Amino acid sequence: MLVREVMTAPAVTVSERATVKEAIGLLDRHDVAALPVVDTNGFLVGVVSEADVIREMVVPDPRVHELPVRLTTAPFLARVADVMSNHPLTVTGDTELAKAADLLTSTVVKSLPVVDHGKVVGIVSRRDIVRLLSRQDERIEAEIDELIRQDGRDWMVEVADGIVTVEGPVDVSEERLAEVLVSSVPGVIGLRFGRVTAT
Repeated sequence: MLVREVMTAPAVTVSERATVKEAIGLLDRHDVAALPVVDTNGFLVGVVSEADVIREMVVPDPRVHELPVRLTTAPFLARVADVMSNHPLTVTGDTELAKAADLLTSTVVKSLPVVDHGKVVGIVSRRDIVRLLSRQDERIEAEIDELIRQDGRDWMVEVADGIVTVEGPVDVSEERLAEVLVSSVPGVIGLRFGRVTAT
């Protein structure tokens, strides 16, 4: 499966010239963990995350300090360009979803801008992948059945907890075809060949 089949598009972006407060409003309103930051031509120049804005905007509580906290200096005038990450990890729409998932689990990032020639075309997040994996077995099974029918095969399919059992392929080449068909369906997490339970 490819990133473009799962990503959220269009992505909510923010200008590098926007205030941090404006970015916070976008993060909250769209319920996202990060925003791709774009320049005036729409090219990706960074990413601003919840962590970036929290770090800059939460001020000390004067009640726990002996001296008053000064609110007349930054961060209240900060711009997104001042707090964003300048070297964001990105993927393209043709990146394998497994590779994107690896980036999302082996780093601290929760979402990845999807770019095409430097411009943001979408975003893929951990939440997008969780949504994909949560698809109902009945829906997955119906889609696989339809793909098999369109290919003119008379195979039986059963899906339980995202694991697909296929009965019918008679040789290695048919099993390979089944793998290709099954792996193209969102929500599949495994495939095995064997007897399908009669219902």
